[in-house]
Amino acid sequence: MRIDRDRFFAAYTGAFGAIKASQKQGLNDLLAAAEGDGNITDIRWLAYMFATVKHECGDEWQPIREYSRGKGRPYGEPVTVTDSAGKTYTNVYYGRGFVQLTWKGNYQQMGTTLKNRMLYEPDLALNPEIAYQVMSLGMRTGSFTGKKLANYIHDDVCDYVNARRIINGTDQAQRIAGYAVKLEAILRASVVAAMPGVPVPSAEPVAPVLPVPGVAPSIPVVQGGM
Repeated sequence: MRIDRDRFFAAYTGAFGAIKASQKQGLNDLLAAAEGDGNITDIRWLAYMFATVKHECGDEWQPIREYSRGKGRPYGEPVTVTDSAGKTYTNVYYGRGFVQLTWKGNYQQMGTTLKNRMLYEPDLALNPEIAYQVMSLGMRTGSFTGKKLANYIHDDVCDYVNARRIINGTDQAQRIAGYAVKLEAILRASVVAAMPGVPVPSAEPVAPVLPVPGVAPSIPVVQGGM
């Protein structure tokens, strides 16, 4: 998959308004990571992943630390771990990254799967490339909550509302679903090298067809679960 940046940013600013340089850089990093992710087989998966980042990272499009650093939460307590060389580290496994990875066990699982030292160096989750890998792996396989993208988005099914259960129950589900509908249209208008289910557009610039109040989107969003 390849995404035309000029088309993408023209469509994005048309849908969401002007962005600052750091937001554009964050989006560029995400687009580059997505272009190299052969596990994304449905453009709607990517739309929902991006919608999640837009919400979880406060529209900054950069991996962030949980604002409260886990204060008052069980995962906010320091934990001491020891690596294979016998060196100890004391970390707090509060939320970091694009999807706010929390808990020691999740950092350990992701570090093992991605073959990095995230358990010992949790700030690795703030690296944009690693943050994308964590998000893609967790949302595709269901390792965050037991729910995965394919449960809600497949074939003719596109339930952007209940897809929130992949991350955090139904918290802000309708808002994030709205982002996903717009981002799907933006991505479809910007893809210039095919992926399954996404035709290559003509050479002429294509404007995204965004939802209009009172008019159903071309890809249905199943309401419910709130």
